[in-house]
Amino acid sequence: MSEQRAREEMVRLGASFFQRGYATGSAGNLSVLLADGTLLATPTGSCLGELAPERLSKVTLSGEWLSGDKPSKEIAFHRELYLNNPHCRAVVHLHCHYLTALSCLEGLDTQNCIRPFTPYVVMRVGDVPVVPYYKPGDIRLAQELARRAGAHRAFLLANHGPVVTGTSLRQAADNLEELEETARLMFTLGDRAIRYLTDGEVAELRDY
Repeated sequence: MSEQRAREEMVRLGASFFQRGYATGSAGNLSVLLADGTLLATPTGSCLGELAPERLSKVTLSGEWLSGDKPSKEIAFHRELYLNNPHCRAVVHLHCHYLTALSCLEGLDTQNCIRPFTPYVVMRVGDVPVVPYYKPGDIRLAQELARRAGAHRAFLLANHGPVVTGTSLRQAADNLEELEETARLMFTLGDRAIRYLTDGEVAELRDY
């Protein structure tokens, strides 16, 4: 995909997230790895519903700001995901309702906060580890994600929200939406008895 098409896709997906309530105000950020090894990212303080292709931030994997508006302070953890996972080509970080609510609960399994009960979350993202709370932009968030990047496609930042990766921005967006829908189902089911997938059923899905 050309850089111009990547810019247009980021604007289109950002607007879609905003219009459907996945993003509010200036919360959340998106990035994509371009063919030349640089990153295209949403600027700091930008509203995902009002992005402009020519104003998107362009940065190197080492963090040098090349063009466009100033990048989000959270670009550091985006860079670490790309640097530590060769399959990662895009990152979506939102403060969507149900996953952010989930991130605020105590007692989550930090190795996998969503015990599988539908096949789709297993096929799309697998296990979702919980990253300890640090204030937004803290370098320790980037360090924690770097440590987990090679083994996972999605993460839940404690008291903050999800970070989801993909081999394209479209795939990362789809993965995020599947994860948010799963969190919504969790809250809908509440304390009812859930028929969770067995270990064998999960293993079969991971080989699918």
